[in-house]
Amino acid sequence: MENLALIESFSEFKDEKFIDRVTLMSILEEVFRNTLKRKYGDDDNFDIIINPDKGDLEIWRNRIVVEDGSVEDENQEICLSEAQKIEPDFEVGEDVSEEVKLIDLGRRTVLALRQNLVSRIHEHDNGIIYKQFIDLIGEIYTAEVHHIRHNVVILLDDDGNELIMPKDRQIPSDFYRKGDNVRGIIESVELKGNKPSIVMSRTSPKFLEKLFEQDIPEVFDGLISVKKVVRIPGEKAKVAVDSYDDRIDPVGACVGMKGSRIHGIVRELGNENIDVINFTNNSQLLITRALSPAKISSLKINEENKTVEVFMDPEQVSKAIGRGGFNIRLAGQLTGYEIDVYREGAEEDVELTEFSDEIEEWVLDELKKAGLDTAKSVLEQDVEDLIKRTDLEEETILEIRKVLSAEFSE
Repeated sequence: MENLALIESFSEFKDEKFIDRVTLMSILEEVFRNTLKRKYGDDDNFDIIINPDKGDLEIWRNRIVVEDGSVEDENQEICLSEAQKIEPDFEVGEDVSEEVKLIDLGRRTVLALRQNLVSRIHEHDNGIIYKQFIDLIGEIYTAEVHHIRHNVVILLDDDGNELIMPKDRQIPSDFYRKGDNVRGIIESVELKGNKPSIVMSRTSPKFLEKLFEQDIPEVFDGLISVKKVVRIPGEKAKVAVDSYDDRIDPVGACVGMKGSRIHGIVRELGNENIDVINFTNNSQLLITRALSPAKISSLKINEENKTVEVFMDPEQVSKAIGRGGFNIRLAGQLTGYEIDVYREGAEEDVELTEFSDEIEEWVLDELKKAGLDTAKSVLEQDVEDLIKRTDLEEETILEIRKVLSAEFSE
Protein backbone atom coordinates (compact mmCIF):
# COMPACT_ATOMS: atom_id res chain seq x y z
CA MET A 1 0.00 0.00 0.00
CA GLU A 2 3.03 2.31 0.27
CA ASN A 3 3.09 2.95 -3.46
CA LEU A 4 -0.65 3.54 -3.52
CA ALA A 5 -0.39 6.15 -0.78
CA LEU A 6 2.41 7.99 -2.56
CA ILE A 7 0.83 7.89 -6.01
CA GLU A 8 -2.72 8.67 -4.83
CA SER A 9 -2.62 12.34 -5.86
CA PHE A 10 -1.45 11.39 -9.37
CA SER A 11 -4.89 9.99 -10.14
CA GLU A 12 -6.25 13.55 -10.47
CA PHE A 13 -4.58 13.75 -13.88
CA LYS A 14 -6.98 11.23 -15.38
CA ASP A 15 -9.58 14.03 -15.32
CA GLU A 16 -7.44 16.49 -17.33
CA LYS A 17 -9.61 17.86 -20.16
CA PHE A 18 -7.00 17.45 -22.87
CA ILE A 19 -5.51 14.07 -21.93
CA ASP A 20 -6.73 10.56 -22.66
CA ARG A 21 -5.94 7.42 -20.71
CA VAL A 22 -3.38 6.04 -23.16
CA THR A 23 -1.47 9.34 -23.32
CA LEU A 24 -1.54 9.69 -19.52
CA MET A 25 -0.10 6.20 -19.07
CA SER A 26 2.62 6.95 -21.63
CA ILE A 27 3.61 10.19 -19.85
CA LEU A 28 3.54 8.51 -16.44
CA GLU A 29 5.79 5.69 -17.62
CA GLU A 30 8.22 8.10 -19.30
CA VAL A 31 8.52 10.24 -16.16
CA PHE A 32 9.08 7.21 -13.93
CA ARG A 33 11.63 5.69 -16.30
CA ASN A 34 13.60 8.95 -16.37
CA THR A 35 13.61 8.92 -12.56
CA LEU A 36 14.84 5.31 -12.49
CA LYS A 37 17.63 6.11 -14.97
CA ARG A 38 18.87 8.91 -12.73
CA LYS A 39 18.63 6.70 -9.64
CA TYR A 40 20.05 3.42 -10.98
CA GLY A 41 21.84 4.42 -14.20
CA ASP A 42 19.61 2.27 -16.43
CA ASP A 43 15.92 1.37 -16.67
CA ASP A 44 15.96 -1.51 -19.17
CA ASN A 45 15.53 -4.12 -16.46
CA PHE A 46 12.52 -2.43 -14.84
CA ASP A 47 8.85 -3.25 -15.41
CA ILE A 48 6.39 -0.44 -14.66
CA ILE A 49 2.71 -1.28 -14.20
CA ILE A 50 0.36 1.72 -14.01
CA ASN A 51 -3.35 1.94 -13.37
CA PRO A 52 -4.16 5.70 -13.71
CA ASP A 53 -7.87 5.11 -13.06
CA LYS A 54 -7.09 3.94 -9.54
CA GLY A 55 -3.93 5.95 -9.11
CA ASP A 56 -2.01 2.69 -8.51
CA LEU A 57 1.58 1.93 -9.55
CA GLU A 58 3.97 -1.00 -9.34
CA ILE A 59 7.68 -0.97 -10.20
CA TRP A 60 9.58 -4.24 -10.50
CA ARG A 61 13.36 -4.57 -10.91
CA ASN A 62 14.64 -7.70 -12.63
CA ARG A 63 18.15 -8.95 -11.71
CA ILE A 64 20.23 -12.11 -12.28
CA VAL A 65 21.42 -14.16 -9.28
CA VAL A 66 25.24 -14.47 -9.05
CA GLU A 67 27.60 -15.98 -6.50
CA ASP A 68 28.24 -13.96 -3.35
CA GLY A 69 31.10 -11.51 -3.96
CA SER A 70 30.68 -11.68 -7.76
CA VAL A 71 28.30 -8.70 -8.21
CA GLU A 72 29.72 -6.29 -10.79
CA ASP A 73 26.55 -4.28 -11.54
CA GLU A 74 24.22 -3.88 -8.57
CA ASN A 75 21.39 -2.75 -10.84
CA GLN A 76 21.58 -5.84 -13.05
CA GLU A 77 22.83 -8.48 -10.57
CA ILE A 78 22.01 -9.69 -7.06
CA CYS A 79 24.13 -11.96 -4.88
CA LEU A 80 22.75 -15.40 -3.96
CA SER A 81 22.40 -14.67 -0.24
CA GLU A 82 20.35 -11.49 -0.89
CA ALA A 83 18.18 -13.31 -3.44
CA GLN A 84 17.45 -16.10 -0.97
CA LYS A 85 16.15 -13.53 1.52
CA ILE A 86 13.45 -12.80 -1.02
CA GLU A 87 12.84 -16.46 -1.87
CA PRO A 88 14.88 -19.32 -0.28
CA ASP A 89 14.69 -21.49 -3.43
CA PHE A 90 16.60 -19.06 -5.74
CA GLU A 91 19.76 -20.41 -7.36
CA VAL A 92 22.65 -18.82 -9.31
CA GLY A 93 21.65 -17.86 -12.87
CA GLU A 94 17.94 -17.37 -12.15
CA ASP A 95 16.03 -14.12 -12.63
CA VAL A 96 14.78 -12.29 -9.57
CA SER A 97 11.92 -9.77 -9.72
CA GLU A 98 11.82 -7.42 -6.76
CA GLU A 99 9.25 -4.67 -6.20
CA VAL A 100 10.70 -1.18 -5.79
CA LYS A 101 8.76 0.97 -3.34
CA LEU A 102 8.52 4.63 -4.20
CA ILE A 103 9.37 5.47 -0.61
CA ASP A 104 12.70 3.68 -1.13
CA LEU A 105 13.60 6.19 -3.86
CA GLY A 106 13.73 8.93 -1.24
CA ARG A 107 11.44 11.85 -0.46
CA ARG A 108 13.31 14.33 -2.68
CA THR A 109 13.19 11.95 -5.63
CA VAL A 110 9.45 11.48 -5.23
CA LEU A 111 8.84 15.24 -5.00
CA ALA A 112 10.97 15.84 -8.11
CA LEU A 113 9.10 13.03 -9.85
CA ARG A 114 5.74 14.68 -9.13
CA GLN A 115 7.00 18.08 -10.30
CA ASN A 116 8.20 16.51 -13.55
CA LEU A 117 4.86 14.80 -14.00
CA VAL A 118 2.92 18.03 -13.47
CA SER A 119 5.25 19.80 -15.91
CA ARG A 120 4.80 17.13 -18.59
CA ILE A 121 0.99 17.13 -18.21
CA HIS A 122 0.88 20.92 -18.56
CA GLU A 123 3.29 20.76 -21.49
CA HIS A 124 0.96 18.28 -23.18
CA ASP A 125 -2.11 20.43 -22.48
CA ASN A 126 -0.35 23.56 -23.75
CA GLY A 127 0.61 21.74 -26.92
CA ILE A 128 -3.04 20.85 -27.52
CA ILE A 129 -4.13 24.46 -26.87
CA TYR A 130 -1.40 25.74 -29.21
CA LYS A 131 -2.57 23.47 -32.05
CA GLN A 132 -6.20 24.43 -31.39
CA PHE A 133 -5.54 28.17 -31.69
CA ILE A 134 -3.10 27.86 -34.60
CA ASP A 135 -6.10 26.60 -36.60
CA LEU A 136 -8.12 29.65 -35.47
CA ILE A 137 -5.68 32.33 -36.71
CA GLY A 138 -7.60 34.86 -38.78
CA GLU A 139 -10.97 33.83 -37.32
CA ILE A 140 -13.31 35.87 -35.12
CA TYR A 141 -13.19 34.83 -31.46
CA THR A 142 -15.01 35.98 -28.34
CA ALA A 143 -13.51 36.10 -24.86
CA GLU A 144 -14.24 37.78 -21.54
CA VAL A 145 -12.20 40.59 -20.01
CA HIS A 146 -10.40 39.17 -16.99
CA HIS A 147 -7.81 41.81 -16.14
CA ILE A 148 -7.04 45.30 -17.45
CA ARG A 149 -3.52 46.67 -17.45
CA HIS A 150 -2.11 49.89 -18.81
CA ASN A 151 -0.80 48.40 -22.05
CA VAL A 152 -2.70 45.12 -22.39
CA VAL A 153 -6.08 43.51 -21.71
CA ILE A 154 -6.07 39.91 -20.43
CA LEU A 155 -9.03 37.81 -21.58
CA LEU A 156 -10.32 34.33 -20.77
CA ASP A 157 -12.45 32.17 -23.05
CA ASP A 158 -15.12 29.70 -21.92
CA ASP A 159 -12.49 26.99 -21.42
CA GLY A 160 -10.31 29.20 -19.24
CA ASN A 161 -7.66 29.77 -21.93
CA GLU A 162 -5.83 33.08 -21.61
CA LEU A 163 -5.66 35.53 -24.52
CA ILE A 164 -3.99 38.93 -24.62
CA MET A 165 -4.92 42.10 -26.50
CA PRO A 166 -2.06 44.63 -26.49
CA LYS A 167 -2.83 48.36 -26.57
CA ASP A 168 -1.94 48.67 -30.26
CA ARG A 169 -4.46 45.90 -31.09
CA GLN A 170 -7.28 47.84 -29.40
CA ILE A 171 -9.42 50.45 -31.18
CA PRO A 172 -8.53 53.83 -29.58
CA SER A 173 -12.13 54.45 -28.49
CA ASP A 174 -12.50 50.99 -26.90
CA PHE A 175 -13.25 50.99 -23.17
CA TYR A 176 -13.31 47.76 -21.20
CA ARG A 177 -14.63 46.58 -17.86
CA LYS A 178 -13.96 43.27 -16.16
CA GLY A 179 -16.54 40.75 -17.37
CA ASP A 180 -17.16 42.41 -20.76
CA ASN A 181 -17.36 40.10 -23.77
CA VAL A 182 -14.95 41.21 -26.51
CA ARG A 183 -14.82 40.17 -30.16
CA GLY A 184 -11.67 40.21 -32.25
CA ILE A 185 -9.65 37.93 -34.47
CA ILE A 186 -6.93 35.53 -33.39
CA GLU A 187 -3.95 37.34 -34.90
CA SER A 188 -1.01 35.23 -33.74
CA VAL A 189 -0.16 32.21 -31.59
CA GLU A 190 3.33 31.31 -30.43
CA LEU A 191 4.90 29.20 -27.72
CA LYS A 192 6.79 31.20 -25.11
CA GLY A 193 8.58 28.60 -23.09
CA ASN A 194 5.97 25.86 -22.97
CA LYS A 195 3.01 28.25 -22.69
CA PRO A 196 1.05 29.43 -25.74
CA SER A 197 0.79 33.21 -26.18
CA ILE A 198 -2.48 33.97 -27.99
CA VAL A 199 -2.88 37.51 -29.35
CA MET A 200 -6.32 38.90 -30.19
CA SER A 201 -6.69 41.97 -32.42
CA ARG A 202 -9.51 44.40 -33.13
CA THR A 203 -7.38 46.69 -35.33
CA SER A 204 -6.44 44.20 -38.05
CA PRO A 205 -8.03 44.70 -41.51
CA LYS A 206 -8.76 40.96 -41.33
CA PHE A 207 -11.16 41.62 -38.44
CA LEU A 208 -13.23 43.97 -40.61
CA GLU A 209 -13.15 41.47 -43.48
CA LYS A 210 -14.41 38.71 -41.18
CA LEU A 211 -17.18 40.98 -39.85
CA PHE A 212 -18.36 41.45 -43.44
CA GLU A 213 -18.31 37.68 -43.89
CA GLN A 214 -20.21 37.13 -40.64
CA ASP A 215 -22.82 39.87 -40.99
CA ILE A 216 -23.50 40.02 -44.74
CA PRO A 217 -25.09 36.81 -46.14
CA GLU A 218 -23.90 37.37 -49.73
CA VAL A 219 -20.29 37.60 -48.54
CA PHE A 220 -20.72 34.51 -46.36
CA ASP A 221 -22.22 32.59 -49.30
CA GLY A 222 -19.43 33.65 -51.64
CA LEU A 223 -21.66 35.67 -53.98
CA ILE A 224 -19.69 38.80 -53.03
CA SER A 225 -15.95 38.74 -52.40
CA VAL A 226 -14.01 41.20 -50.27
CA LYS A 227 -11.00 42.09 -52.44
CA LYS A 228 -9.11 44.36 -50.07
CA VAL A 229 -9.55 46.11 -46.72
CA VAL A 230 -7.51 49.06 -45.41
CA ARG A 231 -8.10 50.73 -42.07
CA ILE A 232 -7.12 53.49 -39.70
CA PRO A 233 -8.71 51.78 -36.68
CA GLY A 234 -11.56 53.72 -35.09
CA GLU A 235 -11.35 56.46 -37.72
CA LYS A 236 -11.88 55.33 -41.28
CA ALA A 237 -11.77 52.25 -43.51
CA LYS A 238 -12.13 51.47 -47.19
CA VAL A 239 -13.38 48.10 -48.41
CA ALA A 240 -13.24 47.03 -52.07
CA VAL A 241 -15.87 44.42 -52.95
CA ASP A 242 -16.76 42.54 -56.11
CA SER A 243 -19.55 40.25 -57.30
CA TYR A 244 -19.40 37.30 -59.65
CA ASP A 245 -23.06 37.86 -60.54
CA ASP A 246 -23.82 40.99 -62.57
CA ARG A 247 -27.31 41.03 -61.09
CA ILE A 248 -25.90 41.71 -57.62
CA ASP A 249 -24.81 45.22 -56.64
CA PRO A 250 -21.96 44.41 -54.21
CA VAL A 251 -21.84 47.87 -52.63
CA GLY A 252 -25.62 48.06 -52.18
CA ALA A 253 -25.75 44.54 -50.72
CA CYS A 254 -22.99 45.31 -48.21
CA VAL A 255 -24.32 48.70 -47.12
CA GLY A 256 -28.02 47.78 -47.11
CA MET A 257 -31.05 50.04 -47.21
CA LYS A 258 -30.06 53.31 -45.50
CA GLY A 259 -26.93 51.61 -44.17
CA SER A 260 -28.92 48.98 -42.27
CA ARG A 261 -26.49 46.12 -42.96
CA ILE A 262 -23.25 47.91 -42.27
CA HIS A 263 -24.51 49.78 -39.21
CA GLY A 264 -23.75 46.89 -36.84
CA ILE A 265 -20.19 46.64 -38.16
CA VAL A 266 -19.66 50.39 -37.78
CA ARG A 267 -20.90 50.21 -34.19
CA GLU A 268 -18.66 47.20 -33.41
CA LEU A 269 -15.64 49.20 -34.60
CA GLY A 270 -16.32 52.28 -32.46
CA ASN A 271 -18.19 54.20 -35.21
CA GLU A 272 -15.37 53.76 -37.70
CA ASN A 273 -16.35 55.43 -40.99
CA ILE A 274 -16.47 52.68 -43.65
CA ASP A 275 -16.39 53.43 -47.39
CA VAL A 276 -17.45 50.46 -49.53
CA ILE A 277 -16.43 50.68 -53.18
CA ASN A 278 -16.78 48.52 -56.28
CA PHE A 279 -13.53 46.78 -57.11
CA THR A 280 -12.22 46.95 -60.69
CA ASN A 281 -9.02 45.95 -62.47
CA ASN A 282 -9.11 49.33 -64.23
CA SER A 283 -6.55 51.30 -62.19
CA GLN A 284 -7.85 54.70 -63.29
CA LEU A 285 -11.41 53.85 -62.30
CA LEU A 286 -10.31 52.25 -59.01
CA ILE A 287 -8.35 55.37 -58.03
CA THR A 288 -11.34 57.55 -58.91
CA ARG A 289 -13.62 55.43 -56.72
CA ALA A 290 -11.08 55.21 -53.89
CA LEU A 291 -10.89 59.04 -53.61
CA SER A 292 -14.65 59.30 -53.16
CA PRO A 293 -16.46 61.49 -52.11
CA ALA A 294 -14.16 63.86 -54.05
CA LYS A 295 -14.81 64.28 -57.79
CA ILE A 296 -11.78 64.05 -60.08
CA SER A 297 -11.33 66.12 -63.23
CA SER A 298 -8.44 64.05 -64.62
CA LEU A 299 -5.52 61.92 -63.55
CA LYS A 300 -2.13 60.84 -64.85
CA ILE A 301 -0.70 57.43 -63.85
CA ASN A 302 2.97 56.48 -63.81
CA GLU A 303 2.96 52.68 -63.69
CA GLU A 304 6.74 52.44 -63.40
CA ASN A 305 6.87 54.41 -60.13
CA LYS A 306 3.34 53.45 -59.04
CA THR A 307 2.45 57.12 -58.63
CA VAL A 308 -0.56 59.10 -59.86
CA GLU A 309 -1.19 62.81 -60.28
CA VAL A 310 -4.83 63.69 -59.68
CA PHE A 311 -6.31 66.99 -60.84
CA MET A 312 -9.54 68.42 -59.44
CA ASP A 313 -11.39 71.63 -58.71
CA PRO A 314 -10.02 73.45 -55.63
CA GLU A 315 -13.18 72.84 -53.60
CA GLN A 316 -12.79 69.06 -54.09
CA VAL A 317 -9.26 68.85 -52.72
CA SER A 318 -10.18 68.89 -49.04
CA LYS A 319 -12.71 66.10 -49.68
CA ALA A 320 -10.06 64.00 -51.42
CA ILE A 321 -7.58 64.46 -48.58
CA GLY A 322 -10.13 64.12 -45.80
CA ARG A 323 -9.86 64.89 -42.11
CA GLY A 324 -6.34 64.26 -40.92
CA GLY A 325 -5.39 63.11 -44.43
CA PHE A 326 -7.16 59.77 -43.77
CA ASN A 327 -9.04 59.60 -47.08
CA ILE A 328 -6.06 60.04 -49.39
CA ARG A 329 -3.86 57.82 -47.24
CA LEU A 330 -6.35 54.95 -47.36
CA ALA A 331 -6.99 55.49 -51.08
CA GLY A 332 -3.26 55.07 -51.68
CA GLN A 333 -3.14 51.87 -49.60
CA LEU A 334 -6.21 50.45 -51.34
CA THR A 335 -5.00 51.12 -54.88
CA GLY A 336 -1.29 50.59 -54.35
CA TYR A 337 -0.39 54.00 -55.80
CA GLU A 338 1.17 57.07 -54.22
CA ILE A 339 -1.41 59.77 -54.91
CA ASP A 340 -0.56 63.45 -55.39
CA VAL A 341 -3.47 65.88 -55.63
CA TYR A 342 -3.27 69.06 -57.72
CA ARG A 343 -5.72 71.92 -57.93
CA GLU A 344 -6.75 72.98 -61.39
CA GLY A 345 -5.76 76.62 -61.92
CA ALA A 346 -3.00 76.27 -59.35
CA GLU A 347 -0.84 78.69 -61.29
CA GLU A 348 -2.96 81.50 -59.82
CA ASP A 349 -2.40 80.17 -56.32
CA VAL A 350 0.61 80.40 -54.01
CA GLU A 351 2.21 77.51 -52.09
CA LEU A 352 2.13 77.96 -48.30
CA THR A 353 5.89 77.40 -48.17
CA GLU A 354 6.26 80.83 -49.76
CA PHE A 355 4.99 82.36 -46.50
CA SER A 356 7.60 80.75 -44.23
CA ASP A 357 9.05 84.19 -43.41
CA GLU A 358 5.71 85.45 -42.08
CA ILE A 359 4.09 82.28 -40.71
CA GLU A 360 5.82 79.94 -38.25
CA GLU A 361 6.86 76.50 -39.56
CA TRP A 362 4.77 74.52 -37.05
CA VAL A 363 1.65 76.46 -38.11
CA LEU A 364 2.32 75.67 -41.78
CA ASP A 365 2.79 71.98 -40.84
CA GLU A 366 -0.54 71.99 -39.03
CA LEU A 367 -2.28 73.34 -42.13
CA LYS A 368 -0.58 70.74 -44.33
CA LYS A 369 -1.79 67.94 -42.04
CA ALA A 370 -5.31 69.12 -42.78
CA GLY A 371 -4.63 68.85 -46.52
CA LEU A 372 -4.14 72.60 -47.04
CA ASP A 373 -0.95 73.45 -48.91
CA THR A 374 -1.77 76.64 -50.82
CA ALA A 375 -2.97 80.07 -49.84
CA LYS A 376 -6.33 79.76 -51.61
CA SER A 377 -7.01 76.34 -50.10
CA VAL A 378 -6.85 77.99 -46.67
CA LEU A 379 -8.85 81.09 -47.65
CA GLU A 380 -11.60 78.87 -49.13
CA GLN A 381 -12.27 77.38 -45.68
CA ASP A 382 -14.48 78.94 -43.03
CA VAL A 383 -12.75 79.92 -39.79
CA GLU A 384 -14.88 77.41 -37.86
CA ASP A 385 -13.91 74.61 -40.25
CA LEU A 386 -10.23 75.47 -39.86
CA ILE A 387 -10.54 75.36 -36.07
CA LYS A 388 -12.12 71.87 -36.31
CA ARG A 389 -9.57 70.54 -38.78
CA THR A 390 -6.47 71.85 -37.01
CA ASP A 391 -5.19 72.46 -33.49
CA LEU A 392 -4.89 76.17 -34.17
CA GLU A 393 -6.56 78.89 -32.09
CA GLU A 394 -9.08 81.24 -33.72
CA GLU A 395 -6.75 84.20 -33.19
CA THR A 396 -3.93 82.40 -35.03
CA ILE A 397 -6.23 81.47 -37.92
CA LEU A 398 -7.46 85.04 -38.33
CA GLU A 399 -3.87 86.27 -38.43
CA ILE A 400 -2.98 83.63 -41.06
CA ARG A 401 -5.93 84.64 -43.24
CA LYS A 402 -4.87 88.27 -42.96
CA VAL A 403 -1.35 87.44 -44.20
CA LEU A 404 -2.62 85.24 -47.05
CA SER A 405 -5.31 87.72 -48.16
CA ALA A 406 -2.68 90.48 -48.45
CA GLU A 407 -0.93 88.41 -51.13
CA PHE A 408 -3.93 88.60 -53.46
CA SER A 409 -4.92 92.19 -52.69
CA GLU A 410 -1.59 93.61 -53.79
